[in-house]
Formats: sequence, structure tokens, C-alpha cells
Amino acid sequence: MSDQPTNDAEVTPPADTSAPTSDPVPSAAPTTETPVTAPPPAPAPMPRTGKKSNVVNPYVWGTGRRKAAVARVRIRPGEGKFIINKREVDEYFKLDKDRQSVHNPLQVTETTKSIDVFVNVGGGGISGQAGAVVLGLARALAKSNPDHEPKLREKNLLSRDPRRVERKKYGQRGARRRFQFSKR
Repeated sequence: MSDQPTNDAEVTPPADTSAPTSDPVPSAAPTTETPVTAPPPAPAPMPRTGKKSNVVNPYVWGTGRRKAAVARVRIRPGEGKFIINKREVDEYFKLDKDRQSVHNPLQVTETTKSIDVFVNVGGGGISGQAGAVVLGLARALAKSNPDHEPKLREKNLLSRDPRRVERKKYGQRGARRRFQFSKR
């Protein structure tokens, strides 16, 4: 091989050794390409210490489900705010039975004025959403203070209601309802 450096992109033929020359002649065209450098090394990943971050999260989470509704409930110590989907609870639930059922876990644990409640709820209908909020709120209260759990269990607020809508059957108008039958 020759003493000249070779470029991967451009292959130079070997120098002709048949003609005797006294001086080696440099190539006529200087290369204007910049040398290829390796990319900078990627930063090393942070070592896992097994400890959680020092950020203190004031919220306690609880998830509630009822029929097709799912409620994600966050609670924190506060002055008694109750927000559901960025609206006040009385504005969101129009029926008194739904409003009372949603406030029931707070009344049982006597924390109505000392806890702020923030809920994201979706799916299902209004009554199913109210049931999902009740279960999520009860779970969050039990998680935040284990002393509340016996009171909530006594009122059956920590139990998931497994009832669902029965599916419609073929050849019928609904799950059990038949089409009208005429003898004549």
C-alpha cells in the first residue's frame, strides 16, 4: 500500500512502482473533505438508588368504578372544596340523591370541612358516575387515614357494586323483554 491516507468514500489506486522517481510527488488535487469524527458519547443514565424523590405529594388517590363509570379521586387537607370535572359538585350532580350519596363518605368520617376533593369522572351515566365517585372517595379516605376504614366498611362504602347491565338477547327486544306476540 502507499503512504497516502485513504478515504472510505474515495478509493485511490496504488502508486505506480514501475517508473523510477527520485521524489515522491504529492497528489494534484488536495482533499477538501473534513475528517469524520465520532458522535459525542450519550450521557450516562442516572443510577437508581431505590429511593423515591424528595418531592412530597400532598394528594392521596383513590379509584372508583360503578357500571361503566370510572372516577379518579384526589384528596388533600384543605377547607372543604369539592370539584368534579372542573365544576362544583352541586353544579355537576343535579339530583339530590346523587349529591347526598357523594357527600356520604365525608359525613361518615366527619371530614367535610377539612379535606379538598378533586375528581375526574367519565363513562356511564349520572348515577353510575355518582357511585364511582363514592367508592373512589371512600378508598382515598381509607388510604389517607386507616382509622376511617372501619367506619367506611360499616356503612358499606368500600364495597364495589358488581352489578352491570344485562346484555340484549337476539330474537328479543331487550335482555328479558320479548317482542309483542299476536295470536291472530
